[in-house]
Amino acid sequence: MIRNNIENFCRGLGLDLIGFVRCREFIELRDFLLDRKKLNLENPFEEEILEKRINPLQYLNEGKTIISIAFPYLHNYEYKENGFSVYTRGEDYHKVVNSYLEKICGFIETLGGKAERFVDSNPLPERYIAYLSGIGFIGKNNMLITKQYGSYVFLGEIITDLVMESYDDDGKHLEDLLKFKECGICDLCYKNCPTKSINKNKKNSNICLSFITQKKDIDDKWFNILNGRIFGCDTCQKVCPFNKYIKYSGIKEFYPLDFMNENLTDKLITITKGDFNKSIKLTSCGWRGKNVLSRNSIIRKYALSKEEIEEGIYNMKFQSSYLEEYKNRILDLSKTE
Repeated sequence: MIRNNIENFCRGLGLDLIGFVRCREFIELRDFLLDRKKLNLENPFEEEILEKRINPLQYLNEGKTIISIAFPYLHNYEYKENGFSVYTRGEDYHKVVNSYLEKICGFIETLGGKAERFVDSNPLPERYIAYLSGIGFIGKNNMLITKQYGSYVFLGEIITDLVMESYDDDGKHLEDLLKFKECGICDLCYKNCPTKSINKNKKNSNICLSFITQKKDIDDKWFNILNGRIFGCDTCQKVCPFNKYIKYSGIKEFYPLDFMNENLTDKLITITKGDFNKSIKLTSCGWRGKNVLSRNSIIRKYALSKEEIEEGIYNMKFQSSYLEEYKNRILDLSKTE
């Protein structure tokens, strides 16, 4: 009954992909995460303390159930290629998802329960939790893939002390997950990843172009490889067969903002902090600050010709005649905020 009430409340908010799993220590992840650490595959955004990642009871000692919720963000819209990942086009998902979770937590409290909410930059293994809860599976591209919306989803979690029927994860094993049985023999993401950050041997997020576009300091070896990207990389999502014939999002906050579907390259090179705060700051890439996006825009502008930027063609090498002229400015922007 409690679970049905929560599901109905979520559906009333326009959320139709909700999973439940028993709140427990995920001890099966310990060796997996330790191995990643030994191989230097962790990136700076990951929680360093292992116990914070595998034991959700640290955040609510009385926790009995974890609710995993998917927030689809891809709309029925013609997204123009302008160097920005699709997920950045609408309102900042950190704030949007948190606002939905806050409402759900409030509802749980009316049922007599305690609730703690989590979104994005938190220590919980959210994709694994979503997998255990039945929301989807983790593909070869290391993303959570759902039947309804493909991989175009954000995830949020709520830990509550309410006991309710949970998805039976007893038959789910980490070893099976790592076999990627749902993907079968498909290896399109491996073949198309620009830096081979995802491959059959290991996943190295430190060389993922989405991560590189977010770094404050990058080596000039990345200038050509970024290939016009300003923030994020959608390559593995675009080629994934599970992202064909999917439902579109009904969450209005994720509908692309008009200015995020424009060519922002020149604007971002000279944008003031005030204008940045009134526009880009409202999106999911705004948290990174003006200088990183200005730097990436400079790289994009002088790696591509005007015609290529307008037509969305990204195959040219960084034009060497511009390299020295703009290299110092690029590196300066990398180191300041």
